[in-house]
Amino acid sequence: MNSQKFHVVIDGCINATISRLHIIAPSTSPNTDGIDVGSSTNVLINNCTMETGDDCIAIKGGTSNITISEIACGPGHGISVGSLGQGGKRDEVEGISVSNCTFNRTQNGVRIKTWQGGSGFARNINFSYINFTEADNPVIIDQFYCPHQICTNKTSAVEVSNVTFTGLRGTSICTNSTVSLQCSDTVPCTNIVLADVDITSADPQNPTSAVCLNAYGIAQDTYNPTVDCLIDTK
Repeated sequence: MNSQKFHVVIDGCINATISRLHIIAPSTSPNTDGIDVGSSTNVLINNCTMETGDDCIAIKGGTSNITISEIACGPGHGISVGSLGQGGKRDEVEGISVSNCTFNRTQNGVRIKTWQGGSGFARNINFSYINFTEADNPVIIDQFYCPHQICTNKTSAVEVSNVTFTGLRGTSICTNSTVSLQCSDTVPCTNIVLADVDITSADPQNPTSAVCLNAYGIAQDTYNPTVDCLIDTK
C-alpha cells in the first residue's frame, strides 16, 4: 500500500509466481506501478487486484514467457508491454500472454509502448478475453511513446510483430481512438490481429473509432469499433 514508487519488482528471475496480491495507491500518485517485470522468464501473475497511479503491470526489456491472468486493474494506467527502447536502448520482449483481466475506469487498457530511437523487438504477444468498464484508451500500440511531449524524431525503433487482440468487450470513455495502432514509418508493426472486438462508447454522443498508422495485419469480427485501417499483407 502507498509505495513511494513501484510496489513489486521482479528482476533477473526465472520461474516466479505472484498471486493473490491487493495493491493500493492513490490514482494521482506518479510511478506507483503495481508489478514491474524485467530481465525475467517464466513468470506467472494471476488473481490480483491493483489500484494504482500508474501501470498495474509493466513488462520491461529482457523478458520472455510471461503469463498474466485474472487481474482486476483500476484505477491505473492498464497493463503495458514497455516502455521499451528509451535512450536508444535495445530491448527484447517475447512470449507474453494477458487473459481474463478487467479494467475499471483506467487511463489505458492493454498497451505496447516503445520510444523512437530504440531497437530490438516486442513479439508474440497475446491479449485475450479482456473486459473494460469506462476505460480510456482501451487498445494501444504506440511506437512514438513520449510522455513528456518533447522527443526528437528518429528512424530506428523497437520492432513490434505477432500481436493478437481477441475477445475484447466492454465500454470506453475515450474521446479519441478506442483502438490506436501508431507504428513507425521505417519499422512498421506486422502481423497484428484483432478479432471479436466489441467495445461500445459510454457516451452515445461519442462513437467509438479506430486509427492505424503503418500497422499491417487483419481484423475479424470487430463490431465496435470497426477496425478497417490495418494494411492487409495479402
